[in-house]
Amino acid sequence: MTNPPSDSGSFLHGFWYVAAVTRDIHRGKTVHRTLLGEPILIGRDNRGDVFALKDTCPHRGTLLSRGIFDGETVECPYHGWRFATSGKCVAIPSQKEGQRPQAVDIRARSYPVRESEGIIWVFMGGNKPSEDLPDVPGVPEISHRFQLHLHRTFNCNIDLAITGLMDPAHGAFVHASSIWRGHRDVRDKEKAFSPAPLGWRMDRHIASGNARAYRLFLGGAPETEITYTLPGIRVEHATTGKATYCGLTACTPIDANTTDVHHVMYWDIPGGPVLRGLVRVFAKRFLDQDANAVLDMRDGQAFNPKTMLVEDADTQIRWYYRLKKEWQQAQADQRPLKNPIEPQTLRWRS
Repeated sequence: MTNPPSDSGSFLHGFWYVAAVTRDIHRGKTVHRTLLGEPILIGRDNRGDVFALKDTCPHRGTLLSRGIFDGETVECPYHGWRFATSGKCVAIPSQKEGQRPQAVDIRARSYPVRESEGIIWVFMGGNKPSEDLPDVPGVPEISHRFQLHLHRTFNCNIDLAITGLMDPAHGAFVHASSIWRGHRDVRDKEKAFSPAPLGWRMDRHIASGNARAYRLFLGGAPETEITYTLPGIRVEHATTGKATYCGLTACTPIDANTTDVHHVMYWDIPGGPVLRGLVRVFAKRFLDQDANAVLDMRDGQAFNPKTMLVEDADTQIRWYYRLKKEWQQAQADQRPLKNPIEPQTLRWRS
């Protein structure tokens, strides 16, 4: 494979995307988000329920998030049109009786939204009935132990963000450190992989000898399992039997050239605020290093060079593009996705 597919950076619909975390959305407040190029207003009503509407007034396109939210209705700042959190219009102050439209004729688009494990997800994929929607992605075992959320905007398209993060061979060069891994400290790796719903799984294994961050954090060499699924979700589960860590990394495209990366962490290790503070420092450094590495690729690829994918280190990148293409074809054919990934063992050095 030389250059990325012609649909590089295209959006995948029919999935849940991370829009925020619970602590971002306060009762009686709204925030603006852009997901897959669409403006979204996310809010929490006076009862504590989260909702999501298209963040443009159906009248003249004004951002509703710039208006007033009283905990029950959203008021457009331009003409005072008011909308319930369901999207139903409840008032058009300018209209006299008998004029059209009346409030009953108008509805702002609403989006399915779910709050789970400290994460707020928005479903981007048409008008499916709520009973037909898939479950939101989740983390195993300790989902109630939400500890930390990190967010970084990558100034690149969604494909570059995802494949840059999943790359297994960059650690000793992008993330080198005297604490957890020396520069150019590469070792033989051999991992078994198997298909998973909408993706694949790096089967459970003992963490590598040069993954010192695991040992420092969990107090020993853990067993680790990592799952990658469309549209851009990575879930890691590591445990020593006495301590457990789960991390969910989600890539949400903002537009064609910008991607939000959310990293949500769960663990049951004692330490409280002190441990969270230390982990935040190191995790933020990791995420910043990944963002900078991806920008280096973006800037180089702007010259449209010939590129390549090697064996076996880049096999997962091939899988991602194959899965994405299969999903798009399945949607066009109105059929279920046929996962092209088969069980196999990959070997590389990192």
